Amino acid sequence: MSEVSPENLLLVGKVIRPHGLRGLLRIWSCSQSGESFLSGGTIFLKADPEVFHQLKVISVAPHKNIFLMELEGLNSLEEAEKFRGSEIFVRKADLAKKENNEYFWFELIGLKVFLDTNLYLGTLKEIIETGSNDIYVVRKGKRELLVPAIHEVVKEIDLENKKMIITEMGGLFSINEG
Repeated sequence: MSEVSPENLLLVGKVIRPHGLRGLLRIWSCSQSGESFLSGGTIFLKADPEVFHQLKVISVAPHKNIFLMELEGLNSLEEAEKFRGSEIFVRKADLAKKENNEYFWFELIGLKVFLDTNLYLGTLKEIIETGSNDIYVVRKGKRELLVPAIHEVVKEIDLENKKMIITEMGGLFSINEG
């Protein structure tokens, strides 16, 4: 067990159930790859509201539409069963570095969104994953604006100042100041 600060952790998946007799875990991942589990070498399993268990990751492998995870110290079905349904966290600081113009969702949610004319549009509240590009859901009061996450629309992301600048693309948005 390890004492950790929840603000420094990011939820990356959930244990579905044990797999086999050797202590493997069937896990669901919030991302499309298993890299987020491997980036820091350790994960934090939260089996109950108060306690995080820090465990070293030995391997993560895709299996059908989930992943199989092997953790140091889990060597039997009985040991693995203790973590059934646990949430899986990693340290935000341990996440793999991104390319330029790539961001983690947790970095974007909460940004204030402005039109390039300096008109405040609202706060980025949600991200919808689609086949071609993500959609940013921006809300201000009862108004909701869907912004395609493409370079032609998103002109600047300033994490330091917690804001995003977008441009209206060919009448894509119907923005009224009211």
